[in-house]
Amino acid sequence: MIDLLKQPWPWYVAGALVGLTVPALLILGNKHFGISANLRHICAACLPSKVPFFKYEWKKEIWNLFFVVGIIIGAFIATTFLGNSADVIIHADLAAELAGYNITDLSNMVPKDIFSLKSLFTLRGFVLMVGGGFLVGFGTRYAGGCTSGHSIMGLSTLQLPSLIATISFMVGGFLMANVFMPYIMSL
Repeated sequence: MIDLLKQPWPWYVAGALVGLTVPALLILGNKHFGISANLRHICAACLPSKVPFFKYEWKKEIWNLFFVVGIIIGAFIATTFLGNSADVIIHADLAAELAGYNITDLSNMVPKDIFSLKSLFTLRGFVLMVGGGFLVGFGTRYAGGCTSGHSIMGLSTLQLPSLIATISFMVGGFLMANVFMPYIMSL
């Protein structure tokens, strides 16, 4: 069983399991799935203030905080005990393209040449990690939710704002990968 858990799962298995969370949450408790709202819940719990945005019954959403804690614990268990020491296998064309950007260490799920404390203090690393983090946070708040809330939960419940947000996520992703990323990688 441990060997099965250490191997990458096919998209159609992992995707189906993620997709099944939607009906499970709706059937078991009429709950909506999303991760980004947890920052609001934490702020409402820890920073009692007179800010109207944080004045609501956050305790009704505490299950979602446990969900996030479960994600963190699961990630720790997976990386500590179920990690696969084999290098990540990518297509040779992608490896050649990445090498053109001086990204050669492909031993992790994310390239250490970009995502490390050392690279954070380079212009490229700062733009990718800090600038990208800011844009993701701003976009999440502006869109009224994150990709999991809109693209998994919102689309499955036929919400028009979620369809618009998901299309925007995809367009932004295509633009970033094909227009902006090559420029940023050359920094």
